[in-house]
Amino acid sequence: MFVLSKPAIEQFSDIRNSKPTTLFPQIPLVDLSKPDSKHQIIKACEEFGFFKVINHGVPIEFISRLESEATKFFSLPLCEKEKTGQPKPYGYGNKRIGTNGDVGWVEYLLLTTNQDPNLLRFLSGENLESFSFTLNSYMSAAKKMACEILEMIADGLKIQPRNVFSKLLMDVQSDSIFRLNHYPPCPDVQPMNGGNMIGFGEHTDPQIISVLRSNNTSGLQISLRDGSWISVPPDQNSFFINVGDSLQVMTNGRFKSVKHRVLANSVKSRLSMIYFGGPPLSEKIAPLPSLMRGEQSLYKEFTWFEYKKSAYDSRLADNRLMHFERIAAS
Repeated sequence: MFVLSKPAIEQFSDIRNSKPTTLFPQIPLVDLSKPDSKHQIIKACEEFGFFKVINHGVPIEFISRLESEATKFFSLPLCEKEKTGQPKPYGYGNKRIGTNGDVGWVEYLLLTTNQDPNLLRFLSGENLESFSFTLNSYMSAAKKMACEILEMIADGLKIQPRNVFSKLLMDVQSDSIFRLNHYPPCPDVQPMNGGNMIGFGEHTDPQIISVLRSNNTSGLQISLRDGSWISVPPDQNSFFINVGDSLQVMTNGRFKSVKHRVLANSVKSRLSMIYFGGPPLSEKIAPLPSLMRGEQSLYKEFTWFEYKKSAYDSRLADNRLMHFERIAAS
């Protein structure tokens, strides 16, 4: 059950007076089984910061099993879902996104990728074992795919060693997280004057890379460089990859983290699963020297802990990297 009071609904912003939205454009498509896929990935990261992958190697049964388990979880009574008992921001949440006033037509379960199975202790017996096993299987597969893509990126950029990015996700101290988002049908979606209810507001992901998969329900949009929004056709068997802020910094702005959002749907429930690949908290984030080629660094060096704290202290739509940009000499 998903409960929102009328005052909370009225807080949600709609989308008006924005640049036109293009329906179902040609999203960059990368076949990970092809030998030239690394070049397609580089091009997509430079032009969109976003692409779709097929032949990804994640077993379909992992995908369908987690969707089934997640659907069961979000179907529980609210009082049961709130028993995760984890310190915020982890565990179950709804409506409120972060602590700075952002709200959306969404409920979620946020986990660390090294989560203790007791995080799900509100479930019992077979349900706990099934959900934990399914989560671990899926997250391991998503992490493996993310690392393979990051190594293809290193190859495409001619960076040595080729695990320069992936080793940050493989580190035992990696601060990666996993998120299940559920967007119930929204009865208040009555587009008037071009308005749409926000499911999850526009933002970029602060981590290195994000691996997204959703059920066959539309709602995801990405922003192009000219500020227009394009709708991403749903595909329940493929994955979508986001460039994160940290990867933008490490490539000195050659890759751009993609701004994205989710619009509420009036008819169908939308379920998304996102693996956010992050570095250890103490890791220093800065442009890689091998990519500079005499260029000036666009960003000040910072630790992932510093940037994560800054990101969580901001609003969703804020330009989080602005505080870490170097001011060009006049």
